[in-house]
Amino acid sequence: MQPALTQFDLSGKTALITGSSAGIGLALARGLAGAGAVIVLNGRNTDKLQATAEKLRGEGATVHAAAFDASDAAAVAAAVAKVEAEIGAIDILINNAGMQRRAPLLDFTQEHWHELMRTNLDSVFIVGQAVARHMIERQRGKIINICSVQSELGRPGIAPYTASKGAVKMLTKGMAIDWGPHGLQVNAIGPGYFKTELNQALVDNPEFSGWLINRTPSRRWGDVEDLVGAAIFLASDASRFVNGHVLYVDGGVTAQL
Repeated sequence: MQPALTQFDLSGKTALITGSSAGIGLALARGLAGAGAVIVLNGRNTDKLQATAEKLRGEGATVHAAAFDASDAAAVAAAVAKVEAEIGAIDILINNAGMQRRAPLLDFTQEHWHELMRTNLDSVFIVGQAVARHMIERQRGKIINICSVQSELGRPGIAPYTASKGAVKMLTKGMAIDWGPHGLQVNAIGPGYFKTELNQALVDNPEFSGWLINRTPSRRWGDVEDLVGAAIFLASDASRFVNGHVLYVDGGVTAQL
């Protein structure tokens, strides 16, 4: 029997994390590196990506950078092939690239709708499919998609975001169903409200922040480090019989009306 703690060891594994030059993606990259994984950072801004990679290397992590647009199928195919050939087999994929736009639904433009869907939903399909082709050949692999409490709950002014994250939840289940027979585990993490660049305006809003803290059983905003344990679990052997699941890390928001 494998000792319990060694099930969480990611030594010898390579993890590609999209949208990982800041925020949640960076926290997950740092956390997986701490568990022993080789990290491949991704983003569209090459300079920001390289600066983040250097920072993590300074902390002792083994890090590579792959700059590409996760919603561009041709760029993704080329980048994944390059990582596989030059860095090594991708054992873990975290589909984290995402964006938010807030506006009343009647005022939401079609341009912004398609931009949000490309970033939040299309990228999960495009990168997931490209990486899964290689994982299926090896009959093993871990894919973690980043959902949200908005995969379950709505709020005014973010209907398109809610639609995109609800779709990611169901795509996660579909990936698990189709690819599970080939040795893959595909799961998701559903963060609640976290202190990130994406949510800074809400963090700085005393009225919203007060409402959220009172609405959350744990009575605080989430810190990005709170997501690391869930990511290591889903990326490791400890979750080898977990498939098609969304693990909500939300301080209890989805448990309370």
